[in-house]
Amino acid sequence: MAATDPQQNAPRTRQTPLLIYGAYGYTGQLIVEECLARGWRPVLAGRDAGRLAAVAEPHNLPHVAFGLGDRATLDATLQHTTAVLHCAGPFIHTAQRMLEGCLRTGTHYLDITGEIQVFEALAGQSDLAEEAGIMVLPGVGFDVVPTDCMAQWLKQQQPRATQLELAFEGFGGVSQGTAHTAIEQAGDGGAVRREGYIQRVPPAHQTRQVDFGDGAVTVASIPWGDVATAYYSTGIPNITTYARLPQQTIRAMKGLRWAAPLARQRPVKRLLHWWVDRQPAGPDQETRTGGRTRVWGCATADDGTFAEGLLYGPEGYAFTAAAATEAAGRTLDGAGSPGFQTPATAFGADLVLSVPGVERFLVSAPPKPAYQS
Repeated sequence: MAATDPQQNAPRTRQTPLLIYGAYGYTGQLIVEECLARGWRPVLAGRDAGRLAAVAEPHNLPHVAFGLGDRATLDATLQHTTAVLHCAGPFIHTAQRMLEGCLRTGTHYLDITGEIQVFEALAGQSDLAEEAGIMVLPGVGFDVVPTDCMAQWLKQQQPRATQLELAFEGFGGVSQGTAHTAIEQAGDGGAVRREGYIQRVPPAHQTRQVDFGDGAVTVASIPWGDVATAYYSTGIPNITTYARLPQQTIRAMKGLRWAAPLARQRPVKRLLHWWVDRQPAGPDQETRTGGRTRVWGCATADDGTFAEGLLYGPEGYAFTAAAATEAAGRTLDGAGSPGFQTPATAFGADLVLSVPGVERFLVSAPPKPAYQS
């Protein structure tokens, strides 16, 4: 089946100024549904014409199939859109080509990555983005909207903070795309930021106790995207990120440190990718509807004074769909500034409060959670 002509079906109007690339992926489809619920008619794109048509045609949405190596079609499509919401990962392999197209055509770039390497690479091209007059805004999903907004909000409460710790729980399962990205990062170990610089550390190199609102639990350090982004959002030079994980998972992460070189081998990664492709696409609707996430953060100054906060929100993929669509809408409406941005630097710490069901408060007097963890 021939792809729809983007020049005929993607005019630069408020009705269709947004391109969603990777629209037939698990998260891409959730974002398409969120756009439709808002009355938008985005242009859909991706490599696979058949899978793309299956998402676009029931809603009579404009769509065009192409790979990111097809520069001519990429540019022709971007020229008729105001912003692209890039949903096709692993972004370590796809972000640069999409950004190059955006720089050539003057199109705002947004994505849903959580990859530290991608955040850092895009930050390094901020000057080029400013010259092109475009905003480069990665990480508009669960990673990193809630934690990035928490980081900036805590810095506002404690302006002299030099240490930031962030933790989350309750992701509720992963999609195939998230799993593929994790495979590509396998063997890289953990990461923290110290004195302004990102340092590689062993997996689960640090654990601590965190109270998400109903008693202390153990969290383990992981290389979450805020190791990169929170530095740009707050200027805090020392950042550690954590996740609540089962004790057996923490023990396995520590015990398998010796296997890192094996995990980096391409044949091993191919086998793991093959296995992931045979798993469910992602959490089912019941999980998304009933799931919840919780975020904890603490910003500490050298004198020991601190600001500590909690944030409660929907399940991770539902969070991503709502947050990414909100960020895209604000971009289309002219908010944000050219150059590299994080969600919080683009739209402020209160961006996260636009996601339905989000509650945020200082720990000094937290309300009782409205759900059972």
